[in-house]
Amino acid sequence: MKQAAYCLFETPLGACGIAWKEQEGSRIPPVVTFFQLPEATRSLTDTKIAGSSGGRKVRVPPRHIDGIIKKVQKHLHGDVQDFLEIGVDLDGAAPFARQVYNAARKIPPGRTVTYGELAKGMNRPTASRAVGQALGRNSIPLIIPCHRVLASGKKPGGFSAHGGVETKAKLLDIEGATLGRPQRSRSAMRGS
Repeated sequence: MKQAAYCLFETPLGACGIAWKEQEGSRIPPVVTFFQLPEATRSLTDTKIAGSSGGRKVRVPPRHIDGIIKKVQKHLHGDVQDFLEIGVDLDGAAPFARQVYNAARKIPPGRTVTYGELAKGMNRPTASRAVGQALGRNSIPLIIPCHRVLASGKKPGGFSAHGGVETKAKLLDIEGATLGRPQRSRSAMRGS
């Protein structure tokens, strides 16, 4: 049986939360089920991840999750990390949303694509609006980097985390892809 749990941890942006599931007695590393960017207060962050994750709160996460937390902290301190290898649980996502999340995970730090470019890369050229809707329901932001997907004309588009577009801009700035400034590279996605 899978056990769900979550914990809060500090970052330069404020308290974040991470939730995971692990198999009892299994050697398979836990998978991330939910990631909470900071809310206005630590208490609100805790309330939101507790309600969304359905897990029990723990003070000390398993070693594998602690490694992910340290990676997130480094990233938000400006030591940019790639989260592609982190296991995520997408069981509750619809097939199209899974496809969107897997495509978004391939966007390297410091790069952005538009909703339309992501849709074209998925061989769904008319699905840019559906891509945006799927990303708006992303329950594992940062690890599934929906902040790297912009509206047409490289405009910020939306962002469902607390602080909205301002938070999206902060995340992009950390990665060197600040809105309104040229990006480091024109390449849209690794491996495309």
